[in-house]
Amino acid sequence: MKGIVFTEFLDMVEQEFGLETLDKIISSSQLESNGVYTSVGTYDFFEMQKLIGNLSIETGIPANDLIYAYGKFFFQVLTRHHKDIFSLYSSPIEMLASVENHIHVQVRKIYPGAELPTFKIMNQKEDSLEMMYFSERSMYMFAKALMEKTFEHYHKNCYIETELIKNDGSQVKFKIYMQPHAIRPKNSNIRTSPTT
Repeated sequence: MKGIVFTEFLDMVEQEFGLETLDKIISSSQLESNGVYTSVGTYDFFEMQKLIGNLSIETGIPANDLIYAYGKFFFQVLTRHHKDIFSLYSSPIEMLASVENHIHVQVRKIYPGAELPTFKIMNQKEDSLEMMYFSERSMYMFAKALMEKTFEHYHKNCYIETELIKNDGSQVKFKIYMQPHAIRPKNSNIRTSPTT
């Protein structure tokens, strides 16, 4: 896993839970890297699993809720470093439908060796999208958060259904519906659990 995912996660933990909590989860995780990451480095995903698991224990927040919150936090990285990409698409549906064949291709150019989930479009309409998520890392709630933030970026509202095809979350079907009413982007509260 690319280092930028680790560095941003540690930033989120420090911002939301404080430096003491950050130090605790790094210490209790007994990481081979000692919790020292560079954005361009590559690290074992097992370290991220340890960090999330120990943050869940420390805060009492379920791991999937933390992954979801981190996805919303990480969206800032996309808008900060790759904001021009949003101008290439006229709607959030169009952008999400292009993740596999365009956006991930560009990501791999910027971060060689990046291991990304696979998305397969099942059905696409102007106001809805059905797609499959495949990843052994099972961070589908991270993907869901990015999808929701994409709609917010376009000032659109959405409803997303998730169906676990495999119980471990390595294969998930997303059904995404664009709602008719526009919304203004807002910051999410990390302590709010996803409702679907």
